[in-house]
Amino acid sequence: MKLGCRDVCHYCTFAKAPKRLDSAYLTPEQVLAIARAGKEAGCKEALFTLGDKPELRYAAARAALDEMGYASTLDYLRAMAELVFRETGLFPHLNPGVMNAAEIAALRRVSVSMGIMLETVSVRLSERGGCHFGSPDKDPAVRLETIAEAGRQKVPFTSGILIGIGETRAERIESLLALRNLHDRFGHIQEIIIQNFRAKPGTRMANAPEPDLADLQWTIAAARLIFGPEMPVQAPPNLSERAAGLVEAGISDWGGVSPVTPDHVNPEAPWPHLNELARATASCGKLLVERLGVYPKYAFAGDSWLDQSLRGPVLGAIDADGLARADNWAPGDAAQALPSLLSTPGFTRSAAMDRILAVAERGDDLSVQQITRLLAARDGEITQVAQVADDLRRRICGDTVSYVVTRNINYTNICYFKCRFCAFSKGKTSENLRGRPYDLTPDVVAGRAREAWDRGAVEVCLQGGIHPNYTGQTYLDILRAIKSEVPGIHVHAFSPLEVYQGAQTLGLTLAEFLDRLIEAGLGSLPGTAAEILDDEVRATLCPDKIHTAEWFEVVDTAHRLGLKTTSTIMFGHIDRPHHWARHLLRLRTQQKRTGGFSELVPLPFVHMESPIYHKGLSRRGPTWRESLLLHAVARLVLHPYITNIQASWVKLGPDGLAACLQAGANDAGGTLMDESITRSAGAAHGQEMTPEAIETLLANIGRPSRQRTTLYRDAPKERQVASATANRGAT
Repeated sequence: MKLGCRDVCHYCTFAKAPKRLDSAYLTPEQVLAIARAGKEAGCKEALFTLGDKPELRYAAARAALDEMGYASTLDYLRAMAELVFRETGLFPHLNPGVMNAAEIAALRRVSVSMGIMLETVSVRLSERGGCHFGSPDKDPAVRLETIAEAGRQKVPFTSGILIGIGETRAERIESLLALRNLHDRFGHIQEIIIQNFRAKPGTRMANAPEPDLADLQWTIAAARLIFGPEMPVQAPPNLSERAAGLVEAGISDWGGVSPVTPDHVNPEAPWPHLNELARATASCGKLLVERLGVYPKYAFAGDSWLDQSLRGPVLGAIDADGLARADNWAPGDAAQALPSLLSTPGFTRSAAMDRILAVAERGDDLSVQQITRLLAARDGEITQVAQVADDLRRRICGDTVSYVVTRNINYTNICYFKCRFCAFSKGKTSENLRGRPYDLTPDVVAGRAREAWDRGAVEVCLQGGIHPNYTGQTYLDILRAIKSEVPGIHVHAFSPLEVYQGAQTLGLTLAEFLDRLIEAGLGSLPGTAAEILDDEVRATLCPDKIHTAEWFEVVDTAHRLGLKTTSTIMFGHIDRPHHWARHLLRLRTQQKRTGGFSELVPLPFVHMESPIYHKGLSRRGPTWRESLLLHAVARLVLHPYITNIQASWVKLGPDGLAACLQAGANDAGGTLMDESITRSAGAAHGQEMTPEAIETLLANIGRPSRQRTTLYRDAPKERQVASATANRGAT
């Protein structure tokens, strides 16, 4: 923003008097040009660096602000941060120097994080002969008060120390302890930077000795011991020759690396290329991953730590671990090609990961922590997990991919439940979402079942909203109408929510109501309405829906009556990987008990028309990495109890389906004919995939196919012929 500063630190070449500059400040046009170049290069953050309040020292700076109509440098900074975010979407991180409470409050509204280097608590260095003499903003008490006020206002904050400027090691420890004390009070310090002094020509400290690697390592190690394992400790990669030495000492973060702009504070030290940094990190047995300017802990707690205008955009830019989304792929988006999942040259295979995979291959129980570690796989680890999952799939299921010729019938989209993710149901608050309310009669449903049978279907899949006028009798009437019209078709119908509600409306137990459904022609239950089977998530995502225990009560009752069910997991919204792990383990436990699940269907959240996304309260679905891994990890976690893992082409697209079938999945799902729930959420992969299209896709990846029944037996020859004849030439 500007290179002026009222301080005169003896080691600094960043600050310059306005008379040595073309202008006291970058213009808005110049600021935007830099930001747009960063956006084009793939940057996520706009780091605003500036000296302290030059207008208090230089008349030229004061005059420039007056001419532009700003009361202060920080007032101009606020405007520029707002401009950059509005025009480019880059998230501002601000290093404004010393601030008072009002200034912090104003800047919090336009930034995701801020920072100020404490540098040192040594007051000696502010005395005559010290590097901070004549620099009022380097008074340790003043800087500590700024950091404390940021904590009081819940600003995700960066700080750290500068070593080699005349301080003692004891003073470094005192500085780190001062920062820890503030973090213990407010919980707002998101990283600690250990920056080594670099001597620069033209400064008073041009000939001062620089800290060597051993000294830097000592200080990093001290910071790690003082702050513990959870605090990110950072050291700039451009200020040291041996990156491995810094990792060995305890850093976990490299800080900001720009492909567009130099390190303005240390211009003599160019940033490393990201590929070089990735290789250097891999050589230490670590993985380089991208984050935002706001760390995951604070991004997920945006209600407390971020201005309301920034919460939704931040959630849309992170993955399930709170790190930066690496690409623009999203479930249901047909315009996006599958991203490449590349491995860094020099990637070191994780022995710990291999041990977890070996446990899974044996069919032994995994812990939540072990499953979460599998789901966190990145870089070459993704192939490591996917390959083991696919080898297990080949061993258990063979290479043949199954699919079912089916028709989805959603008999009503009117629903009195208020699931916050749902774009399908229509009620008083959903007029702005897709489609108009409808309610099909049993005869219409039966007619659609007849059409499906004529096209070779072996099943119809029935689900709908919970219409306020529906009772359990409604579901019985629908079943009897279908079976009267098409006696031979398998009816796969009614989620555990519909069963639960239907039993309540008739005053029956679950077993009594399920018995009546079976008598009326029900063949199996879809294991939907599961979303995430963890009440921590459900309390926000679908607060008035059945709880986890109630979902399993329906499923358990169905299984004990001999009724098979599928199981599902809808992931990638407000959930986290440990929730996915708990969900999978609960399914495994149930399957051990009753053996009634025929399959698991992972359902990536489609965000485009979802109310919770439009309100800025969810992520934009899982990333491609997460989607692939969920299928692979499900295969591993559920082995040997649930043997069928289905991939949803309507959410993943044909290419995504093909990839998941090579990462542990063995089933391509159904032809669908009339898919509407995912389409209502904004997916654009179509409503139907014909048998011919599925078999062509499978042939292209070298996999044989077979038509199956709902319960995974071979489809009767008569049905296969009917489907081939009815659908020949269709797309």
